[in-house]
Amino acid sequence: DLPAVTFNLDLAPVMDVYSNPENPVIGDRSFGRDPRTVMRHGVSLIRGLQGANVLACAKHFPGHGDTSLDSHLALPVVEHARERLIAIELPPFRAAIGAGVASLMSAHVVYPALEPDVPATFSRAVCASLLRAEMGFEGVLFSDDLEMGAVGLEIEEAAVEAIWAGCDALLICKSEDKQDRALAALVA
Repeated sequence: DLPAVTFNLDLAPVMDVYSNPENPVIGDRSFGRDPRTVMRHGVSLIRGLQGANVLACAKHFPGHGDTSLDSHLALPVVEHARERLIAIELPPFRAAIGAGVASLMSAHVVYPALEPDVPATFSRAVCASLLRAEMGFEGVLFSDDLEMGAVGLEIEEAAVEAIWAGCDALLICKSEDKQDRALAALVA
């Protein structure tokens, strides 16, 4: 019971469609291999959490389910055409937004069909144009942890780029020094 222990945010649910059985990181964190299953279970969890006054966070936008690399260690690339992303990866996030999810988390994954060579966390095409303008998301956008191997930038540059792209809150989960450096870069 999260509210009983004073938690008011849960970084869940994972709304990734587990469409690649070779995916080393999503696996059973996903609700399933098809968008409808992920949508149904994810929206149920969002409604359950938020009905108990715990804000939900749908992740990893725009989808981490069809990657072959673990973004904790390296930068994955999803080569699908935009039409495939619209048909498979995005429907669970649309459903989460429709259900009033309070927050989303970005993915450290490159989607060349959306913006070549730029991970979603640092992409205005993904965060500002697709998520905010096209899909109408008005909640809080968290970055995934900026200390992950997929980031490939110094923490100062990562923090500035993520905010510029459209993230509202940055996760820097381990190093207090990096947290301080990121804050100083943002202030500067």
